[in-house]
Amino acid sequence: MNNHYKIFFRAAAFVFLIFLIIFFNYIVPELQEIHVGKKEAPANSAELKKENAYNRQISQIYREVQGLTRKYNSYTSGQSYMVINTTDNRFLLYRNKKLIREGYCSSGSYKMLQTLEGRSWIFKTPKGKFWVQGKTTNPTWKRPDWSFVEEGLPVPSENHNSRFEYGVLGDYALSLGDGYLIHGTIYKRFIGMPVTHGCVRLNDEDLKAIYNALSIGSKVYIF
Repeated sequence: MNNHYKIFFRAAAFVFLIFLIIFFNYIVPELQEIHVGKKEAPANSAELKKENAYNRQISQIYREVQGLTRKYNSYTSGQSYMVINTTDNRFLLYRNKKLIREGYCSSGSYKMLQTLEGRSWIFKTPKGKFWVQGKTTNPTWKRPDWSFVEEGLPVPSENHNSRFEYGVLGDYALSLGDGYLIHGTIYKRFIGMPVTHGCVRLNDEDLKAIYNALSIGSKVYIF
């Protein structure tokens, strides 16, 4: 789950940038060497197209562009998918490669919690490529150990009644695995700020739209 996709949703621009880099670093020097001492000729002239160096560079460019295009298409299928920017706390929702909704969210605070016994937690939202692994309506929050430690309370047994809280995650939740959820919140005034313990929080309207748009298996990219 590392080194992933910070600008994949701008991949079209990225492909064009790669093309420009290759062109000015490879094609231009080759053309200059070919035409030293010759009169300038149009780039599409029959004479230029017969040059081996020119054809090699054009073939290389085509291979690069095709590879980037395949990679772009693998990230941006016709299905709905979501992109989460944890720096700006923004989300983007796509369908058929078109942006259909965007707005603010909340992600991990990056705060650390430690106990005298040596246990510790860093509250950060994981980054990378994820899939929706489950969808729940009216979700129940099962409080993890850190929730009790944070409040200075004794940690109860695994399935003690105090572990379960209702109505604090909003109307919907989407699981990304390892306990990380996309869910609602009762603290709506903090939407857009890095205040969570790792999950991604949304307001009610955005959460409902995303819940309806994404299916189990839908991709979620977090950077």
